[in-house]
Amino acid sequence: MTAVGDEIPAWRMAEVRAEPMQTMAALLRDPNPVHWDRASTHSRGLEGRLVNQGPINVGYLANMLMQWQGPTCIRRLKVQFPDRVLDGDEVNARGVVTGVDSDTALCEVWLERPDGSRPVVGQATVQLSRS
Repeated sequence: MTAVGDEIPAWRMAEVRAEPMQTMAALLRDPNPVHWDRASTHSRGLEGRLVNQGPINVGYLANMLMQWQGPTCIRRLKVQFPDRVLDGDEVNARGVVTGVDSDTALCEVWLERPDGSRPVVGQATVQLSRS
């Protein structure tokens, strides 16, 4: 039974890679060079590291939630981006249950680097599985 304070099993991205960022930029027709041009990010003080797109970061959180409660569990997912996720970063999607009613859980969710920083934070409403 799910209870307030339960930790959601973490989902790990061992290394954020540049290739998916470049593919996503092409698919979204995203003209922002920080997702595909290392020279652009170098000139912005990011040492030539590419910036991961927000939708990919949200996908990591969604992967964690679906791994926990199944592929159709997400009812609401709202996030903020206090920092960038860069290629080469390791991030872990993590979360904790903050409220439970008869069939849903309210959760705080975040991406966390090994140093404890949280470049993405948010809240989710999740349909609890009946098993």
